[in-house]
Amino acid sequence: MLSRLIPSSAWVLARLGETKDAVNRLREGDELLELATTTGIIANAGWDYHALGQACLLLDRLDDARRYGELALKYSPAHPGFAAHAVHLLGDIETHPDRFDAEGGEAQYRRALALAEPRGMRPLVAHCHLGLGRLYRRTGKREQAQEHLTTATTMYREMGMTYWLEQAEVELQF
Repeated sequence: MLSRLIPSSAWVLARLGETKDAVNRLREGDELLELATTTGIIANAGWDYHALGQACLLLDRLDDARRYGELALKYSPAHPGFAAHAVHLLGDIETHPDRFDAEGGEAQYRRALALAEPRGMRPLVAHCHLGLGRLYRRTGKREQAQEHLTTATTMYREMGMTYWLEQAEVELQF
């Protein structure tokens, strides 16, 4: 059980800006997951790799984030929900300002939507719309950007996700 907390704590620490501690947890989580996967204990490895990938993305360690995102997808064949999160992470990596690939990002977000929508994963669906809205705004497709950002904003408001609602509202102002 403790091993499951380490990748998640790396993500939380990265979000809080605790870089040194987040990097330490990344290292520990990577070692634990390597051991778990070599011994065949992989039940939730997809989610744990996703958490490490999210931490790396927040820390601007994009190569590591991609590697963990791909591992999250690899270890999620029996967990389409985990796979949806992994694909969304890959979309966020594709649309990172230092690596911007509009086609790749759009494909990943749409793939994540295709996995998340039929499973009722509303927060992730909203995140995909936010990602698509940001992508389209950045590529000058104002009408498409407005449509996706409005969808994300509406969904966040309905779910009471105030942090993300504020993020989407800021995007709508540009």
